[in-house]
Amino acid sequence: MKIITIDGPAGSGKGTIAKKLADELGFHYLDSGAIYRVIAYKIKNDDIQLDNETKLKKKLSSINIRFTSNSVMLDEKDISDEIRLENISILASKISAMPIIRDLVFDFQRSFIQEPGLIADGRDMGTVVFPEAELKIFLTASVQERAQRRYKQLISKEIDVNISDLEKEIQDRDARDMNRKISPLVPSSEAFVLDTTYLNINEVCKKIKTLYKKI
Repeated sequence: MKIITIDGPAGSGKGTIAKKLADELGFHYLDSGAIYRVIAYKIKNDDIQLDNETKLKKKLSSINIRFTSNSVMLDEKDISDEIRLENISILASKISAMPIIRDLVFDFQRSFIQEPGLIADGRDMGTVVFPEAELKIFLTASVQERAQRRYKQLISKEIDVNISDLEKEIQDRDARDMNRKISPLVPSSEAFVLDTTYLNINEVCKKIKTLYKKI
C-alpha cells in the first residue's frame, strides 16, 4: 500500500494539496492538524487544565472524533468552522508539543492506513508517524505569502483579521514548531522540498504526481 506524507509549516498549502491529491488518486486522507485542533477545541470549550496530566488524559482518552467528506465531528457535533479560528490554531500548536497529547493522537493517526493508499498532511508525518512512507514531501512558502493565504481564507469567512498580526502569529508558530523538543518541524532526510510561494495548486499537484509515478 502506498503512503504519501506532506509536511510543512502553517499556510504552506499542505492541506489543500493533500486533499486534491487524495481525490485524484483515490486515496484516503488524513488531516493530522485537524486532530490537534479538535483536541484544542475540547480543552478550551470544556476548560480543561493543561497542568494536571492525570485529569487531562482522563478527559481526552474517550474523545469521539470523526471525519466525514466535508466535516469534522466531535461527539457528533460539526465543529469544522470552530477549529479553524486563530485562538484554536494557536492552542493546537502549543499542545502538539506535549508528550501526553502526542501519545493519544499517534495510534489514531496510524489507524488511517487503509487500502488503496493514504495521503497524510501535518508536521511530522514523514519523520515520526509514517516513517515508512514511499513518498515524502515537505512544502514551504514565504511568511508573507502564507499570511496572505490565511488572510484571504479568514476574510472569505467574514472574520476580521490584520495581515501584520497574521505574519507575527505565523513567525511565532514556526519558531514553536521548529524548536520544540518532541517531533520538531523539520523535513525528513528522504523528503522532496517544494517551495510553493510562486506555485498554484495545480502546479504543486503536478510536481508531486510526477514524483509519485517514479516510486
